[in-house]
Amino acid sequence: MDFAFSEEQDALVELAEQIFRGQVDADRVAEIEASDDRIDRELWAELAKANLLGVAIPEDHGGLGFDIVELLLVLREQGRRVAPVPLWPTLVAAALPIGHFGSADLQGRLLPGVVSGQTVLTGAFAEVGSNDGRHSSVEATPVDGGGWTLTGTKVAVPAAGVADAVLVPARTGDELTVFVVERDAAGLATALNDTTNHELHGTLTFDGVTVGDDAVIGQVGHGLAVVGWTVQRIQLAVSAIVLGACEEALRMAAEYTSQREQFGRPLSTNQGVALRAADCYIAIEGIRVTLLQAAWRLATGLPAASQTEVAKWWSAEVGQQCVHHVQHLHGGMGADIDYPVHRYFLWVKQLENTFGGGSQQLARLGTRIAQQAKAAAGA
Repeated sequence: MDFAFSEEQDALVELAEQIFRGQVDADRVAEIEASDDRIDRELWAELAKANLLGVAIPEDHGGLGFDIVELLLVLREQGRRVAPVPLWPTLVAAALPIGHFGSADLQGRLLPGVVSGQTVLTGAFAEVGSNDGRHSSVEATPVDGGGWTLTGTKVAVPAAGVADAVLVPARTGDELTVFVVERDAAGLATALNDTTNHELHGTLTFDGVTVGDDAVIGQVGHGLAVVGWTVQRIQLAVSAIVLGACEEALRMAAEYTSQREQFGRPLSTNQGVALRAADCYIAIEGIRVTLLQAAWRLATGLPAASQTEVAKWWSAEVGQQCVHHVQHLHGGMGADIDYPVHRYFLWVKQLENTFGGGSQQLARLGTRIAQQAKAAAGA
């Protein structure tokens, strides 16, 4: 079996790499981190111009029509530059489920704007505590004559301050339904919070927010399928960004230790330095292979719940170990928060616990294995 990427995929990676490398450097990231909305609008416009915002959006809506694998390749390039743009919130947490579950009217209203860069979207799938999106803290009650009223609070919503609309899972009786809510909807309040990697996430409070029946993603009461489908892809998106960040962090460590001398020879010739770098390399390859395996299964319609959790465990548990090693390999420079490598540490640390850290992934895997064993024994 040929595991090489296709010519189209290679060309897509090359295009994404050129744009991110040409638009983003450490000074630019620092400038955006000091801005009000923490988003590089110029980079966002360049990504739209190259149609990379439409990488996984159907051609009928102006996109390129690729699948999850190609989208993850673009996100990996974002991770290499720790580029401050809301790619995964817009493209993975919102555009993908809208394209897969949304009505034709909803797709036509939102997806062309995503492709052109005019529309920023996000999804409110995180929850307080166990972070189980199947149990929403927002309740939706039907309105006489049609529509729904949403009440409750959603936390840790990425790009909440700039998104034009947000996908919101809400309880509808004993079931779950996912709605699209406009950011300027009456009764919706947003409180922004500074995160570990200096992005702004938001707490959304729904105080009697009213939406129409046309705001439903999929069907009423079928929200569990939408949430499960979407969160799997978010976990892989996060893992892809971690992969790119770890790759670039290790490259920076290799360059630094090869140029930095101690006792008349490069640091890279010391056995302890070489072993730590080798551990990072092995870790990165583990993240890569588990990520691509899970993505391939999703793209081909195969079950991928366990594979997605394995990939997320590698990016969370092993990814943060990798950037810790890189910090140490930089010595005192690694502790300087203004030194570029520190941003890679912050990004991977932030993404480590986004939609479940390593321990949570292991717990989910253990539960699934136990359930499968119990089912097999009963059969």
